Amino acid sequence: MSNETDAQNLVRLAASAAGTRLWRNNVGGGVLQDGTFLRWGLANDSTQMNKQIKSGDLIGIRPVLVMPGDVGRVIGQFVSREVKRPGWKFRGTEREMAQQRWIDLVRSLGGDAAFTTGEWS
Repeated sequence: MSNETDAQNLVRLAASAAGTRLWRNNVGGGVLQDGTFLRWGLANDSTQMNKQIKSGDLIGIRPVLVMPGDVGRVIGQFVSREVKRPGWKFRGTEREMAQQRWIDLVRSLGGDAAFTTGEWS
C-alpha cells in the first residue's frame, strides 16, 4: 500500500466485511455550465464553514445492537473516516484541525469518526 487511494480501498473492504457500509464523500465546489456555483459534500455550506470543519473522506452507517433499555432493537450509527496516506502523522495543520473538529462533532453526537491510514476498527 503506497497512497491514500490504496488505504481508502482497504478501509472500505474491511469495513464492509465487518458489516459497515461506507461511501466516498467528495467535497468541493465549481461552476456549472450555466454559470451557477455549486458546492457538494457534507459540511461544505460555505467557504467559511469549510475552513472551520472538514467532513471525512468516507461516510457511512453500521448496525449497532441497542441493549435492554431500548428493547434490543438495532439502530444505525453514523460512521466517518478521514483517510490519510500510510505513514501519515498528525501535525496540527489548519486542514487537520478542521478535520479533527468534524471528528469531534461526530463523536460528540454518538457517531464513530477517526483518522485512518488504512486500518479499520
